[in-house]
Amino acid sequence: MGDSLKRKGAPGATVPARVLAVQGSEAVERADAVASEEPLEIRVVVETEGQRRRHNVAVTMRTPGNDFELVAGFLRGEGLLNKRDDIWRIEFCDASPSQAPDNVVEVHLRPGVHFDVDQLTRHVFTSSSCGVCGKASLEAVRISCPQVPVGDFRFGPEPLVQLPVSLREAQPVFSQTGGLHAAGLFDGTGRLLELREDVGRHNAVDKVVGALLLDGRLPASDRILLVSGRASFELVQKAALAGIPVLAAVGAPSSLAVELAREMGMTLVGFLRDGRFNVYSGADRIEIE
Repeated sequence: MGDSLKRKGAPGATVPARVLAVQGSEAVERADAVASEEPLEIRVVVETEGQRRRHNVAVTMRTPGNDFELVAGFLRGEGLLNKRDDIWRIEFCDASPSQAPDNVVEVHLRPGVHFDVDQLTRHVFTSSSCGVCGKASLEAVRISCPQVPVGDFRFGPEPLVQLPVSLREAQPVFSQTGGLHAAGLFDGTGRLLELREDVGRHNAVDKVVGALLLDGRLPASDRILLVSGRASFELVQKAALAGIPVLAAVGAPSSLAVELAREMGMTLVGFLRDGRFNVYSGADRIEIE
């Protein structure tokens, strides 16, 4: 089949591929699409002692699309960015000959905005599959998120169990490839407000949070965040820093995710699928008769 993954032009959400589809004793070669995975380099330009200085912050593997949101959400999730007004501008910058177009994003902060790159808890390189590996402790989150998420709204189990259905029906690229995670933001009635897809769960969440930050809609104190896959410590952290009080996942939570959710006063729901779910923290927000 040759080089079936050869990209033409700028990176996109999907890449065409030729596959050999086998069922039983029959094999047919046909066209297919796979989810795109490309490196994204994140740089921050900040004024220091009257000079603009560039910091190479991280390289993450992601599905191209909503890249400015991804970068803004990433910086918010690391406690490096507080609000939309901190940003002067976000732009793609010239890539080196070895890099594809639109794979380097620079965030220019306004003069006077404090930026401490040593606060960064993510490794310089992260993968789309695991995101942050090896958080030193919960102390990093306590420092970045001194206030627990607010949100005294309550909701019943009925809209909650419908969230995975709504998320799945709204995933355009997953329908083509079957290879993407999704993060969806919902209100208490189960209405889908934002949806982002990516090969990485943490990237999908960053894109949602970044969209809220760039629109000036943080903290999102009356919203529910649903993620495909499991609920990790990092995803709870991202929700907490965005002020989102409810995180639900179709998969299992980790022990640190449960610990952090309880400490932050968040509602953490796992195994949300097939009309059932487990509540690991903050059950008081769910009205069960």
